[in-house]
Amino acid sequence: MPRHPITDFLDTAAGPILDVRAPAEYAQGHIPGALSLPLFTDEERARIGTTYKQVNPDKAILLGLDFFGPKMRAMVEQAKKLAPGQEVRLHCWRGGMRSGAVLWLLELAGFHVNLLDKGYKDFRRWALAEFARPRQLRVLGGYTGSGKTAVLHELARRGEPVLDLEGLANHLGSSFGSLGQPPQPTQEQFENDLAAALAKLPTDRPIWVEDESRTIGSLGIPATFFEQMRAAPLVVLDVPQAARVQYLAADYGRHDAAGLAAAVLRLRKRLGGLVTKEALGAIADGDMPRMVELVLAYYDKTYGYGLADRPATTVAAQGTDAAANAALVLAAAPNLSTSPKWDSHDSKAASSPAH
Repeated sequence: MPRHPITDFLDTAAGPILDVRAPAEYAQGHIPGALSLPLFTDEERARIGTTYKQVNPDKAILLGLDFFGPKMRAMVEQAKKLAPGQEVRLHCWRGGMRSGAVLWLLELAGFHVNLLDKGYKDFRRWALAEFARPRQLRVLGGYTGSGKTAVLHELARRGEPVLDLEGLANHLGSSFGSLGQPPQPTQEQFENDLAAALAKLPTDRPIWVEDESRTIGSLGIPATFFEQMRAAPLVVLDVPQAARVQYLAADYGRHDAAGLAAAVLRLRKRLGGLVTKEALGAIADGDMPRMVELVLAYYDKTYGYGLADRPATTVAAQGTDAAANAALVLAAAPNLSTSPKWDSHDSKAASSPAH
């Protein structure tokens, strides 16, 4: 039975990853791509934990065996469905009793099992270390409606290393950012997915990432990585307001009026009562350009304030065509300086620019 450190487990060990923790633990956060094969239900795990603390460890182990025995056959059959080749990577929380029990069972059934030494807890240590690893970042900024996300995707299509934070977060950053998006992951899962995405990117080439505030929807960018973003060279895509209004009006027009109204109401304290009323009226009238103009006044002011103390290279664009703007950004890239060493805590956090 090979027992692997986390990097070998992720990079060289073979077979699907089977997570034998309880369903609630898996839902809270798991290794990206891992499949759930719980040894205990949430209720069973809670009962074993209570017995361990309030009675004694021996009684807890016996209770665990009571739960484990009747489900052994079903677990083997499920493992065969998940891993037809009968080689798996296996882990629990700390690489202890739960993974040990399932390891014994699967090896008895003829599986080749690669066990994660120190379990999911060690994966979390690895993930946090990924955020602090120095990287060559290039940050793409611009006012709301500049089409930055589309430019990032075009850069990726051209072979540039790209990190799509909003894609990982299932959120486009503004009050309207949840429209048309699936539910956001948990904070822990977002961090896990981000660490895995970072680990796949080259370390010897610049990585493009969109300018963000510290939070994307309800999720926070890990502090050590956010500090790297704030210290990285910033390219600001300067798109005329009329083009941005047209771009956002077309985008928001695809969504239902109730969702748009809810997004405006989340901003009402910042927009003020009169502007909020006008924006809601524009939505009711189907006048998307007017609604966008009203909201952009707030977003432009806030983002402009956040740019005030951040050195940046400005790239003038005629419109929101992603291919044309990606070419402009790439043309400006050779002139970017190495990441300056400023204190991110002294920077003013900009409101998250959408799209």
